[in-house]
Amino acid sequence: MSRRSRAQQNGISNPILGHIDMVAFSLILALVVVGWLMVFSVGYGELDNPAGGNFLNTSAGKQAIWIAICSALFAFIMLVDWKFWQAFAYPVYAFSTALLVAVLFLGAEIKGARAWFNFGGFSFQPSELAKFGTALALSAYLSAYSTDLRKLRSQLISFGIMGLPMVLILLQPDAGSALVFLSFFVVLFREGLSPAYYIVAGILGTLLLLGLVFDPKYIALALLGISIIILSLYFRGKNRRYWVAGALGAVAGAYFLVKEAGYLAYVMGGGVAAFAVLGYLQYQQRNGWLTGQLAALLILGSSVAFAANYGFNNVLKPHQQDRINVWLQPEKCDERGSLYNLAQSKTAIGSGGLQGKGFLNGTMTKGNYVPEQSTDFIFCTIGEEQGFVGAAGIIVLFLFLLIRITVIAERQRSNFIRHYAYCIAGILFIHIFINIGMTMGLMPIIGIPLPFISKGGSSLLGFTIMLAVLLKMDKHGSRA
Repeated sequence: MSRRSRAQQNGISNPILGHIDMVAFSLILALVVVGWLMVFSVGYGELDNPAGGNFLNTSAGKQAIWIAICSALFAFIMLVDWKFWQAFAYPVYAFSTALLVAVLFLGAEIKGARAWFNFGGFSFQPSELAKFGTALALSAYLSAYSTDLRKLRSQLISFGIMGLPMVLILLQPDAGSALVFLSFFVVLFREGLSPAYYIVAGILGTLLLLGLVFDPKYIALALLGISIIILSLYFRGKNRRYWVAGALGAVAGAYFLVKEAGYLAYVMGGGVAAFAVLGYLQYQQRNGWLTGQLAALLILGSSVAFAANYGFNNVLKPHQQDRINVWLQPEKCDERGSLYNLAQSKTAIGSGGLQGKGFLNGTMTKGNYVPEQSTDFIFCTIGEEQGFVGAAGIIVLFLFLLIRITVIAERQRSNFIRHYAYCIAGILFIHIFINIGMTMGLMPIIGIPLPFISKGGSSLLGFTIMLAVLLKMDKHGSRA
């Protein structure tokens, strides 16, 4: 019998930490400690002349206050019956959604976004609470007996639960926080949503990105060529090999014609004609479904590429275009302008080498060369001061936490808790992947924090609530 089982049998239980998953709790505690140390390092110069002469007015001091508040909140959540969150999942979702509406009218505008409530020198971002509320509501809906993700009605309701806060956050506008809500597709996939949604979304997402970089006319031509090759490969006639060879030759010839002579219109016309002929032959062989699917993908894919290109050049504002160019086409950006943040970030991380420069010894950190280094770019401090070893260590801690949450999810007897655990895992993964990726130029710079590491009360509060509720559920739900 395990130590945990013997403690349960003997009735030995600490009301706060008793029976808690100590692996997950230890990982969270380690991340919080590392985060505070990194915030302290970034704001170390504030100690020379702290505002008001008080440590609590420095960045590290304010973060310490938030850690204390979150610790008290964690203890309180451990005392609340876990079934409370299942019973009040929809009211919590409604309350968090109401805050998103209220912030549009009553919130303070910071850097062009009306996404914050300010009070008493502190600020609160309701989108952090909305992630928690949406996770509860979606988990409650998925655990209902009438929910079946194979049916369109259940799919649409699930998308609606996710989509409402996304739309409200986009109105602020805060595209980074809105993007996080796509993480709920993790739990939908786990619970049986058709993989076709993810395949189509992946294809269209790729075409959208290509439309931002390349001329959409050439993307449409490439799609047409691929479609012709696929139709040729599926042709079951006696001369199949000639059709395949002809299709490959035609596509190759079209490429050189367009590149060298610029006969795009003629090539597109010939390609459409070839597609129509092959489609008719497929129809004769009772394989018309393939032609229909390829035609739909060709039309939809080309439309996405053209729409992305048009929106980028005619709808987005210059600073929004710069953010995308920094990610996809950095060679077009000014190193002293829009590319400055990323260039300094990569330099700071690279300068750390294998073992780093040491705690409080980061020259770029001390010189404040990287803007927003205590929040969005906190990973730069880890890379500079702790080097590759320290940066890899943080990633390993996050990886272990995600794995542990998955273990917690799979051992639950309650469907609601399993759904909720996967929601939290998805949210954490998106935050970690995007935040670390954007400091190295692998992802767009959209300004979302690194969980438990970045400075910020709203982020720390939101993740504390989400993880505390999960650990409380696991204390009892796994043996319910």
